[in-house]
Amino acid sequence: MKLPGKIAIMGGGSWATALAKIVLSTQDSINWYMRRQDQVDDFLKTGHNPSYLSAVKFDTDKIKFYTDINDAINDSDTLIFATPSPFLKQHLMKVTTPLNDKFIISAIKGIVPDENMLIADYFTEYYNVPMENIAVIGGPCHAEEIALERLSYITLACSNIDNARAVAHVFQNQYLNNYCCKDVRGIEYASVLKNVYAIVAGICYGMKYGDSCVAVFSCKAVEEMRNFVSSVPSLERDVTDSG
Repeated sequence: MKLPGKIAIMGGGSWATALAKIVLSTQDSINWYMRRQDQVDDFLKTGHNPSYLSAVKFDTDKIKFYTDINDAINDSDTLIFATPSPFLKQHLMKVTTPLNDKFIISAIKGIVPDENMLIADYFTEYYNVPMENIAVIGGPCHAEEIALERLSYITLACSNIDNARAVAHVFQNQYLNNYCCKDVRGIEYASVLKNVYAIVAGICYGMKYGDSCVAVFSCKAVEEMRNFVSSVPSLERDVTDSG
């Protein structure tokens, strides 16, 4: 398979909508899976996602919508999953078509509940997707800032660095840059930890603790993240390296 091939966005939330905007800035068309038919109908009528980032307008002639996840998978080569981690299993339970010949990109910042597994490991363990056919996207990147086309940055990780580089141009435009690496597990763990740190930073600002307090907390958070991901085997990593 020559990457990226036909790309499908899997999910209908704000991050999925932002990713669709990014991909359509570099690709002629996309497939887009959404669970609810009424959301698709409203999208086609209005030209925007009726539930999330409604200010972002789309040319619906460039989008083929699906409410059947198996049809979306069958018609696509690269699947970008952008569903909340607690609901990933709910969506995948409907999958009856093989995923092992697809290239999976996880834009999910979380772990699979119950199994407490990273997203990449879950696809490998339960859907036989080779690890070299799985990539993950990490921040810093906010859906709302993508909608406003503010300069943003992502890290794209895949154990096969050539595959990461083959799809990197999809996520490169005038307001988005990217960096490729091989550290899939490190990026996934860092994304989970980042969510916790962001909440604490928000509390600090809400309590009016000031920039000095947030700066100290941020330094401690980086130190904790370094110590945590250093315990994850596979390869050498530097949490301060962004290319």
